[in-house]
Amino acid sequence: MKTLGKIALAAALFGGGLGIGTVVVSQADGLITTNAPGSANDPIVTKSYVDEAIRKAAGNFGGGQAALAIVTLNNGERLVVSGGTEVILRSGKAEVISDDGEGASDLTAGEDLRPGKAVQKNHLLLFPRDNRGIKAQGSAIVLVRGGYTIWPAE
Repeated sequence: MKTLGKIALAAALFGGGLGIGTVVVSQADGLITTNAPGSANDPIVTKSYVDEAIRKAAGNFGGGQAALAIVTLNNGERLVVSGGTEVILRSGKAEVISDDGEGASDLTAGEDLRPGKAVQKNHLLLFPRDNRGIKAQGSAIVLVRGGYTIWPAE
């Protein structure tokens, strides 16, 4: 009877361990992430897809114009910009203009430029509102990122 009791005890322990192991493994199946690379929840994408998504996202900023436009101004011509436009004077002379008495932010120097103030060459200017800009004093070449209109000399 001792041997039969040991066999019964071993069978009960083995059966109990098997039952507990089955429950633990079936619950662990729910813990497996379904975001494995290449799965429906985490698809593999191509470089061209990522490049296109970045191009579309970049197009939502700055009026969709990421490149700098090279603009030549003649004496007295005014470059009137949209809010958020960036301007860099590359050559010549120019001064800040504005309809509302406010001007531009010279991000390079860290100062505000009021109307009539000279623009320094190679300084990055940010115009926060519409109908502000620069007026050429002689011929000037500027780089512009954002919306702008060239108004003739007065």
